Amino acid sequence: MLSRALLACLLSSVGVAVAAAPSWQTTGALPEPTLFGEGVVSTGQFESHPCFTPDGLTLYFVRSTPQFSDWKIWESHFADGTWSMPVMAPFSGVYRDADPFITPDGTRLYFISDRPVNGKARDDMDVWVMERTGMDAWGEPRNLGAPVNSAGNEWYPRVATSGNLYFGSDRPGGQGATDLYRVRSTGPGYGPPENLGPAVNSAVDEYEPGIAPDESFLVFMAAGRADSRGGGDLYISFREKDGWSEARNLGPVINRPAMEISASLSPDGKYFFFSSCRRDSTSKPGERPDRARNGLGDIYRMDLEALLELGRMKRP
Repeated sequence: MLSRALLACLLSSVGVAVAAAPSWQTTGALPEPTLFGEGVVSTGQFESHPCFTPDGLTLYFVRSTPQFSDWKIWESHFADGTWSMPVMAPFSGVYRDADPFITPDGTRLYFISDRPVNGKARDDMDVWVMERTGMDAWGEPRNLGAPVNSAGNEWYPRVATSGNLYFGSDRPGGQGATDLYRVRSTGPGYGPPENLGPAVNSAVDEYEPGIAPDESFLVFMAAGRADSRGGGDLYISFREKDGWSEARNLGPVINRPAMEISASLSPDGKYFFFSSCRRDSTSKPGERPDRARNGLGDIYRMDLEALLELGRMKRP
């Protein structure tokens, strides 16, 4: 097991972690998110939903159609100071696969898929998991089953250090069309699904629960709220003694008129990652099909502490 100091040094070298105190802490000016992996990972295609192995040397992410209607999981490896050209992950490519997540100990990879269950075709998305079988190998995907999966769609599985699993689902009985849920780890399995409640969920759609490892805060994607800036926005809620704080829109530093999705953290908890369909000022819809910032999905990152400060700031 790598020491935390050695891991921080390694992650800094591959561009995942922060090596020094960010300048915003001295200037007071919060930084704009920066494009990640331009030309290799963020390319002008629709890229989103990044996750890293604990050592920061392997990246899994989603590449989809321009309409965001079909999804495949891709991977890239860091070596000799650069990220390799991505290739489709061996377990993906036939069905719709998305939302990869690797547990902090690196032993399990979760994702969602509409692949058949027990030979029966499905048209909804379920949570699947694979166990690590070697340095660079995963076992066969296994459907997670009930109580996580239902007859509806499940989205964006994320596991906290406690083992509790967070996910989105449009199962009956929620606050709205799609809500965020938690199932508590019971060791060999999970307890019943718990709706995260009205401070987080609403009468519209909440999809992707980017939970902090210690469950102290939650950054999630919602669509259709009254304060939305367009497409889909990212919101933040903090864990309090009696539940979750009222979710707040993260504002224009993060949310643009385009869609923002897939909130996640770097393995050492220093960086915040998300995806955005924002365009640069020189790009018009349909232009620059082979370059980032063209209105399709790109992957961005920013200092996590700046993100948390943004979440706590008073709104004008």
